[in-house]
Amino acid sequence: MIDMVRASADLPEVAGVLTKEELLATGSAIAAVQRPDGMIPWFEGDHCDPWNHVESAMALTVCGLHDEALRAYDWIINAQLGDGSWFNYYFADGSVKDARLDTNVCAYIATGAWHHFLVTGALDHLERMWPAVERAVEFVLRWQGSDGSIAWAIDPAGRRERYSLLAGSSSIFHSLRCAIAAAELLGKERPHWELAAGRLGHLVRHHPETFAPKSEFAMDWYYPVLSGALGGPDGAKRIEQGWEAFVLAGSGVRCVSGSNWVTAAETAECVLALDALGVEAAAVELFAAGQQLRLVDGSYWTGLAFPERRSFPADERTTYTAAAMVLAADALSRATPASGLFRGEGLPAPLDLADPDCPLAETCPRRVERSNV
Repeated sequence: MIDMVRASADLPEVAGVLTKEELLATGSAIAAVQRPDGMIPWFEGDHCDPWNHVESAMALTVCGLHDEALRAYDWIINAQLGDGSWFNYYFADGSVKDARLDTNVCAYIATGAWHHFLVTGALDHLERMWPAVERAVEFVLRWQGSDGSIAWAIDPAGRRERYSLLAGSSSIFHSLRCAIAAAELLGKERPHWELAAGRLGHLVRHHPETFAPKSEFAMDWYYPVLSGALGGPDGAKRIEQGWEAFVLAGSGVRCVSGSNWVTAAETAECVLALDALGVEAAAVELFAAGQQLRLVDGSYWTGLAFPERRSFPADERTTYTAAAMVLAADALSRATPASGLFRGEGLPAPLDLADPDCPLAETCPRRVERSNV
């Protein structure tokens, strides 16, 4: 049982929308699902994937539940395979459910490690996580092609999937920037990581046709902005162009365009994208709409189908959904030192290989082929 007195700490609070006590209840709802070994499944008895596990650990850190967060990071370190990867899904007992190796899933530990350091200032923990971060990044970059794209997964037989994903690649780009920030702080500069991030970011910004067509999914719409790969007027234009297709007015973000299925995680992540663009009023309004999916214990429905307002999947409340809401609340309230992480604060500026003044501009492919699709 989490001591609610901890709500008096410097926790996020979105005025008129979400109180500190309510946010802590959400963190407590995540912690209640955590297993003794530190694993955080999607919900009680369900499977775990390392990306959403790390997202949940980040939320626990924001909520001041540091013991629980450290246990979560212990689990991810101990579960890492020898080549630096993690399996895609694990059963609650730790056995493997899906033996694919998803590159975005593997990269996200860098975001978690840097986020934890920003919130806590615990350099010793960042140093402890560094070997796992380094192995994970090197694993991911092993699958970067000559055009800069990164295969989205490696199948159980060790074969790379033939295409890359825009949302996943955007997330990898952000994770690489977090890894580079950690490397610089620890005096372990990795210039080849900077080049790899620059090449990947160039594709996201300038050559979205490189990626498999998944434009019906909201993540492909906002993730280039959320990750910092696309910002300023171009980012604002992208959000504006997709707004009608993906936002159900007053209710949240559709997971898939053309449907009236609103999901809390996509809503919260879109809030982060809006916040990154500096569109504060719209971000708060969307965050407030997302609270329709909140339950009294602080957990969140994964999604709601409108106009019936029925939970979908039926009665499903997921830890990663709650975690995304916590991170969005932190970004809006500027409460923790990591609240600006998805605004790019504290991250090294990415190389822009399309800029003729960039010293590595000559490495940018002049013509991007979709040979890996």
